[in-house]
Amino acid sequence: MAESNIFRRRRNIFLSHLGSYAAIIPAAELVTHHADCEYPFRQNSDFWYLTGFDEPNAVALFLPHKPKGEQYVLFVLPKESAAEVWTGFRWGTKGALDDFDVDLAHPLNELPSLLSNYLEGAEGIAFRVGKHPNLEPLILKIWSEHLQKLPRSGFVPFSMIAPCPILHDMRLRKDSFEIERMRIASKISAEAHELVREFARPGMNERDLQAQIEKCFLEKGARGPAYGSIVASGDNACVLHYTANNSQIRDGDLVLIDAGCSLNDYYNGDITRTFPVNGRFSGEQKALYEIILEAQKAAIECVRPGDNAENVHLTALRHLVEGLVDIGLLAGDVDSIIEQEAYAHLYMHRTGHWLGLDVHDVGAYRLGDYPLNLEPGMVLTVEPGIYISDRLAVPMGQPEIDERWKGIGIRIEDDVLVTKHSMEILSSHAAKNLVDLEK
Repeated sequence: MAESNIFRRRRNIFLSHLGSYAAIIPAAELVTHHADCEYPFRQNSDFWYLTGFDEPNAVALFLPHKPKGEQYVLFVLPKESAAEVWTGFRWGTKGALDDFDVDLAHPLNELPSLLSNYLEGAEGIAFRVGKHPNLEPLILKIWSEHLQKLPRSGFVPFSMIAPCPILHDMRLRKDSFEIERMRIASKISAEAHELVREFARPGMNERDLQAQIEKCFLEKGARGPAYGSIVASGDNACVLHYTANNSQIRDGDLVLIDAGCSLNDYYNGDITRTFPVNGRFSGEQKALYEIILEAQKAAIECVRPGDNAENVHLTALRHLVEGLVDIGLLAGDVDSIIEQEAYAHLYMHRTGHWLGLDVHDVGAYRLGDYPLNLEPGMVLTVEPGIYISDRLAVPMGQPEIDERWKGIGIRIEDDVLVTKHSMEILSSHAAKNLVDLEK
């Protein structure tokens, strides 16, 4: 299927769910890094999902109350040679019409004068309040003006809803095109992990490994890292979002690498592997690694249609607690430890998250009091870990931690697709079994 057909299909589904509401979906804006320097542009995921248009400041209108041929309108930055010298090529209105399957296209500066007419006749407005401060005053002003007309006309946009529930429910269930892109993102990410594990040696700096893994992403055609790569040796691995990546790696250290690539169309990989830099686990490292690996494998077995992400987490958690009781780092009844969260100084996060255009992707985990059932096309990470340090106090009634355990941080994370009858580990090219990690 051509990519233009994919975006068209998504728009048609979105329009069908809007009823008679007019949706306003803005693109991302450029963000200042410092002075007049900007961060590399990253498109808003909802806007990209519907348009495939990768320029800043655009605004898309979706107008199911209008006739066919007028339902998809794009406001874009105009062609402007002087600006393009500094910031690069722009599609302009003609490019939007010719290459992006747009019904109507206008220069962005015409949005204030045209928006009210486009909203005329809609039942309401679908717009995410609180996320687009430069555009929001205009939307609220026009909405207020339409509300003033209500007593006279009786047919104006009179209510505002967020488009997120519709869009995010769509994005949660990946189609065949998205699944293939995520296979590629996960494969590139996994191959980069394997390359760096072979490259790593005691005495290197964590930054050396970061450079290698991100170089591999680029060489294999990705846009770059999907998020700030975590390369954490020794006790640094007990800091969940450690990104300094500037310590020397000592002989005997474990190295935890949490890194994944992002493709040019923003689909992401997200993989964590932990390995001994000298090729041999110590006794304590090995004992903990085996507990986490067993917990992860058991949790992955729960990734199947009809199960839920809550059970994936609870399965991993029970295996972790049982293992920690067995080696004496926790004490007491397993159910009581879980109920009281007396394990949280050693394991303080959930076991996974949705994955897609965002690394922590959109989509509900629960429907009210009930966990959302897993369905084919959903992709989630499964990432149990154990982190042993003095950063958190040991809960009352739990054993003090012997020094020989401290400074060990381990996490194992895979990207897992729910299939029709079971699951597929998209990141399986990255080794994780003990026999493969020891030299």
